Amino acid sequence: MTAQAVVLRPENARSRMEFAWKKVCEYLQHDKPVMVTIDEFKSRRSLDQNRKLWACLTDISEQVEWPVDGKLQRLSPEDWKDILTAGLHKSQRVAQGVDGGFVMLGQRTSKMTVGDMVELIEFVQWFGAEKGVRWSEHREAI
Repeated sequence: MTAQAVVLRPENARSRMEFAWKKVCEYLQHDKPVMVTIDEFKSRRSLDQNRKLWACLTDISEQVEWPVDGKLQRLSPEDWKDILTAGLHKSQRVAQGVDGGFVMLGQRTSKMTVGDMVELIEFVQWFGAEKGVRWSEHREAI
């Protein structure tokens, strides 16, 4: 049996609770203890937020040079995501590279909540504005 999370919303609470109860009973019938946790559900980032983030990162990647290995260069949107997610809370994590050097570890945006993504997009937009980035037309405000 695999772990499952059940999200209850006002419009589906009764049917989802019935489903959850059946799953709990399956575990108990096999003499397996069950842990039930109740917590507020926070939605993960939206697809619109993800599109906005990557549009901003693309604009930055096309317009801003950044020092890497002592040389100014253009970076990919993926590199900018790593740099800016690591800089969001001013708590960079750096790992030693396999063959020497260092690797900056960013955060997974796919695991961010809607609120976390709002904060990240605002940070990315602030950074871009500080660097004089001209936002492309496809980038919408959050």
